[in-house]
Amino acid sequence: MSASCMAIAFAAQFGAVTSAYANDKLIELSKSDENYVMPGKDYTGDNYSKMDQINADNVKNLKVAWSFSTGLLNGHEGTPLVVNGKMFINSPFPNNVYALDLNNPGKILWQYKPKQDPAARSVACCDLVNRGVAYWPGDDKTPPLILSNQLDGNVVALNAETGEMRWKVENSDIKVGSTLTVAPYVVKDLVIVGSSGAELGVRGYTTAYDVHDGAMKWRKYATGPDDEIGIGDDFNKANPQYGQKGLGLATWEGDAWKIGGGTNWGWYAYDPGTNLIYYGSGNPSPWNSTMRPGDNKWTMTIMGRDIDTGMLKFGYQKTPHDEWDYAGVNVMMLSDQKDSTGKMRKLLTHPDRNGFIYTLDRTNGDLISAGKIDDTVNEFTHVDLKTGIPVRNPEYGTHMDHKATDVCPSAMGYHDQAHDSYDPNKQLFFIAANHICMDWEPFMLPYRAGQFFVGATLSMYPGPKGDRQNYLGLGQVKAYNAITTKFKWQVMERFAAWGGTLATAGNVMFYGTLDGYIKARNSDTGELLWKFKMPSGAIGYPMTYMHNGTQYIGIYYGVGGWPGVGLVFDLQDPTAGLGAVGAFKNLQHWTQQGGGLLVFSLNGKGPYDDVNLDEYSTKVERSE
Repeated sequence: MSASCMAIAFAAQFGAVTSAYANDKLIELSKSDENYVMPGKDYTGDNYSKMDQINADNVKNLKVAWSFSTGLLNGHEGTPLVVNGKMFINSPFPNNVYALDLNNPGKILWQYKPKQDPAARSVACCDLVNRGVAYWPGDDKTPPLILSNQLDGNVVALNAETGEMRWKVENSDIKVGSTLTVAPYVVKDLVIVGSSGAELGVRGYTTAYDVHDGAMKWRKYATGPDDEIGIGDDFNKANPQYGQKGLGLATWEGDAWKIGGGTNWGWYAYDPGTNLIYYGSGNPSPWNSTMRPGDNKWTMTIMGRDIDTGMLKFGYQKTPHDEWDYAGVNVMMLSDQKDSTGKMRKLLTHPDRNGFIYTLDRTNGDLISAGKIDDTVNEFTHVDLKTGIPVRNPEYGTHMDHKATDVCPSAMGYHDQAHDSYDPNKQLFFIAANHICMDWEPFMLPYRAGQFFVGATLSMYPGPKGDRQNYLGLGQVKAYNAITTKFKWQVMERFAAWGGTLATAGNVMFYGTLDGYIKARNSDTGELLWKFKMPSGAIGYPMTYMHNGTQYIGIYYGVGGWPGVGLVFDLQDPTAGLGAVGAFKNLQHWTQQGGGLLVFSLNGKGPYDDVNLDEYSTKVERSE
């Protein structure tokens, strides 16, 4: 067989058709320490850096190298991208995008400031956040692009060199409460875009657009008929016990699936070998589960979709008939590890709102492990690994004419949107967890398009290991082994580490906290090695890149998001903000609003070591 035939056979074997080669540029860029080209750094979503210039021995010498202010006060989630010496920064509403030259980051190369319908702000669930932009490396037809999702439901493609808009398409209709907060995700010549708005009865969907012109290639839903979900004859073939055909209708009463939620506003991962994109669908709508009897498939589901067609290979529903708003959109991290029998497996690990960390075989959906994020999880006793079904503790169920108390975790989950990380050498996942419980009282309400469709009153407070009297101890950071389901170390935090973590080969991991610190801990022991007090709390996660031989750590600051809604909107009712205001009522004593980016390096080394860089004039006139 010729070399070319062998290459074609190899590509076919791993699902890589001709168009897959469009991935090659992005994959090669992601391998470079100089770049950070997508959320989670590369397609594995593990947010791990092989760099060790900054390490456990010298991290105490980190200092600010430079900074950038977005001028906005709402929460800053996600992280910037770095491509070929340029940094691309995004903001919350109105979703401004900035390009900086890393040789002189004090000067803005270009900026895109969209004019959006202000009505989008009134239907956004939990602050006006945005989780980042995407980069597409270009081809002979189209230049490199920056893709940005806007709160008003539009997706825009910008020329990465100039900021000029190439195309714009409406993905979501704010009139029915459908907004966009998810970071777009580029695979091949497609940009994948999710949806938000389950709290307003939006039926969730995921869409693939042609990156060249914005033409829709496919759209698949979380609920409804099989063809609209993307379910074919081979769906869940390896695990029929998860459910197969017809359940997107049969597990709903009447037409409730049409306003059934299942939106996707979290994180993606992609495996070129399986040609599958992985993500989670969110909570069913409304929160009041009495109003929607049944398992409500396929909300709360880990999905493995063929990137070319959108068809589902597998779907594993973690929380059938969700009673607690455990939206299942959290980070997906890919790894190759031996399972408990010693068999090498291609794995997907997902820390879920419901209090469990799930690890699946990403080729077929086999459930490998389901360990508790914390031993205080009480609404489920465990997950049956054969059926995949969590075993309920009826004491903590929710239903009409009943107030459920001390449910752990709360609707915020023991994990929410935090983008975690994985160290493949240590085989440890670094989990940024919440430690929050709740009381839950449902009520009936009608559906009205474009209005909140929740049906529950929540009170939240610290979990059993926190200080409930003073509303402190609302977060944890942990090092987790997905095979043994054991924690190597864990530590409590005053508030949640809402944004997520960064793992590095320097035996140090980083994360930000809501009370305004970026921290570095020893990856092996959890020992606190360094911290810096930022101007505002962090709900974004750290990233790292190399530039001109210097390793930098970058992180957005800007408190907000769901835990910060009380502070952001000056709310006092403890049940407001879907229960967040009460839980985080003391946050105001540690931080205030203000958004931007901080970039650190050893001893603050950076472009402005040259004091004359970017000076308007270096000539000083002196008079006697």
